[in-house]
Amino acid sequence: MEKVSFYLKKYWPAYLIAVLFLIGQIVIDMLSPQITIRIIDDVIGNKEFGLLKYSLLMMFLFGIGRAVVGYTKEYLFDITSFKIGVTIRKNLFAHIQKLSVNFFDNNNTGEIMARVKDDVDRIQAAFGYIGMLSIMVVVHMTMVVICMIRISLKLSIVPLIAIPICAFLALRMEKQMGQIYGDISEENAQMNTVAEENLAGVRTVKAFAREKFEISKFLSHNKTFYDLNMRQSRLWIHYNPIFQVITKVLPLSAVLFGGLLVIEGELTLGSLGAFIEYCNNVVWPLEMLGWLSNELAGAAASKKKIDKIYYQVPQITEKSEPVELPMVKGQVEFDHVSLKIDDKEVLKDISFILPAGKTLGIMGTTGAGKSSVINLLLRFYDATEGEIRLDGVPIRDMGLGQLRESVALVMQDVFLFSDTVRENVCLGKKDELSDEDVNKALEKARAAEFVNRFLEKEQTVIGERGVGLSGGQKQRISMARAFAKKTPILILDDSTSALDMETEHRVQKNLEEISDSTKIIIAHRISAVRHADEILILEDGKIIERGTHETLMKQDGYYHKTYQAQYGVQSGLEV
Repeated sequence: MEKVSFYLKKYWPAYLIAVLFLIGQIVIDMLSPQITIRIIDDVIGNKEFGLLKYSLLMMFLFGIGRAVVGYTKEYLFDITSFKIGVTIRKNLFAHIQKLSVNFFDNNNTGEIMARVKDDVDRIQAAFGYIGMLSIMVVVHMTMVVICMIRISLKLSIVPLIAIPICAFLALRMEKQMGQIYGDISEENAQMNTVAEENLAGVRTVKAFAREKFEISKFLSHNKTFYDLNMRQSRLWIHYNPIFQVITKVLPLSAVLFGGLLVIEGELTLGSLGAFIEYCNNVVWPLEMLGWLSNELAGAAASKKKIDKIYYQVPQITEKSEPVELPMVKGQVEFDHVSLKIDDKEVLKDISFILPAGKTLGIMGTTGAGKSSVINLLLRFYDATEGEIRLDGVPIRDMGLGQLRESVALVMQDVFLFSDTVRENVCLGKKDELSDEDVNKALEKARAAEFVNRFLEKEQTVIGERGVGLSGGQKQRISMARAFAKKTPILILDDSTSALDMETEHRVQKNLEEISDSTKIIIAHRISAVRHADEILILEDGKIIERGTHETLMKQDGYYHKTYQAQYGVQSGLEV
């Protein structure tokens, strides 16, 4: 995140005008007690009633002027802070989007949401009304002190002692508040995570009757959040009475000591009235010191949280001048590729060449490393050993944009956005795909048969994460999205697991007709990979079998046993 000075320099004209209006408002406040002096000393004391109408007119004009400059000041501070808040949130979100997958592996969604929303709000407030009030307190207090000293130095001794004491206490409170705010921010992120996970998985929660457990877990975080806020409140209560006592003592001391000066003839009654007004004017800044310190401490804690995200750098980067292929054909090559994540060996010495337009099937037990092959091809992670090439070019030398735009992926964990069926199929290519393209993709994925039954067909809005759709329906829309993209490489990661046998068979037929794409099919079902040009069997991150359906069926290995388990027939029989 940029330093505070960056935004002050960027928006200095607006802030300069706002501060000038702020000073103008304070000047008006400082001039108002001077009218009090004239009314008490001249109008009432000296019977100069002719001055009354001018004094009342001045008070009216001061009121109008204060309203105008006050409105302008607050408008400029607000609109500028909103712009800064939008900029910070935009840049933070853009930075998060650039981070590699490992960042999201190590940080939960609730925490990231708290940084993007709550913490940015606090910083925005610091640039807006909190910052405005802080400047007002400093300028207002300075001008009040000057006006008070001009009336009577003796009478100003008590305020001059009280103000530094309040400032010291405010700074001390801010320091203590900073740590508490940091803890509150962390706990808020944790509570958001628990709530987000519960709401996202509400069906699972209800299916396993875990409502009481989830409530208990949420209440635990809620209690911690409550305790932290109570710590903050107790700290505030510890200091606030001191501020309250000082602000009540100031006007009282002015009346007592000022009265003596009036009796002794060192001060006029009008001057005493004005001094009491100035005392009342210094009261609210002193009362605000504690609250402002509290808010500024929160903003500082939020900035530290956001800075922690900015300190994260993408592990997956592209070269300053990446290789740009004129046309991606789709040949994929893994050359002795290995992958380690947190000292855990995920893949070991994987090698294969998949010519453009051919199909590769990958099978294996859960956790064998099948999806990791895809993660490496898309550069979600980088191989720790070996090299991956696309059309003969190492993918590390390519731009991430061209690499990933060349691949259409149907993921095992289907994610659909809360939008129309059409938008989910287009996924950001609304202007590039025609209605005919969308309909063809839906038909190819066997999704048109249920989409057309919707009242608004492809314009039907899908609920969050595809709520209301069956697992098979979500998979088919996800496949339609991949088909519509028309990329040189098509990857299906266990994408037909939720389909019935008949629908899967029809989808497989449509896949076989796609001859202009290189296909990688990850599956547990033999039917999904049996027609592949080569099939790899993975176990513990290693290739233990490879070949075509026919050659693998001749071996008494994993593939052969899986075939028997799924079809319950001998290897020599056809399905």
